[in-house]
Amino acid sequence: MQSYMDFVQGEILSFDKPLPWTSFDLVAKVRRTLCHALGVKKLKVGHSGTLDPLATGVVVVCTGKKTKLIDQLQYDTKEYVATLQLGATTPSFDMEHEVDHRYPTAHISRNLIDQTIPTLLGEQWQVPPVYSAVSVNGKRAYTFARKGEEVELKPKLLVIDEIEVLSFDEASMQLTIRVVCSKGTYIRALARDIGVRLKSGAYLTALRRTRVGDRLVEDCYQIEDFIASIQAQTI
Repeated sequence: MQSYMDFVQGEILSFDKPLPWTSFDLVAKVRRTLCHALGVKKLKVGHSGTLDPLATGVVVVCTGKKTKLIDQLQYDTKEYVATLQLGATTPSFDMEHEVDHRYPTAHISRNLIDQTIPTLLGEQWQVPPVYSAVSVNGKRAYTFARKGEEVELKPKLLVIDEIEVLSFDEASMQLTIRVVCSKGTYIRALARDIGVRLKSGAYLTALRRTRVGDRLVEDCYQIEDFIASIQAQTI
């Protein structure tokens, strides 16, 4: 295959991950596409910064020798646009599970939200969601959660660089925010914490990662376009 890119020596690619793919689904598709096009059986391909299946947006994928940079790329600042449903929670704090608790919302106003959101700026200790890939005694936390077993997760220090309200619909209690944050931030856990600070509950109904470092979502490959370009040998 003739190519403008050298995927064996290594490339850093940015994709707009679709629903409901996992980040690993995306990596597997890229690997299969490149191996077939290059006529090789194996090629190192990995990603930096996992996105949940119910989230879309920027996932950075490294190939070949550039996979050595993955650990370094993990530290890039990330930006998200998140929509929260106030007044309820789910076990995973997103729409993977059904609502398990409902909470009062009559006291929640735009003014209260505008007072509350800035309190999340700066360094924060955040407890990861139990439905997460955090390692506990050599197993993923979600393996315990799915069996109904309790697991204690330790809080992690992270940084919220920016957080702002984009919109709030008082009738539906839907809140949309933009967040710029450090490595290791769970936006699902941030939704949970916002609900607590509002003396109510909250879970994610939509999440989009709009930036990783200087990589913007509007500049990312769509996986179908990437495959077509590889097959047409125009990339």
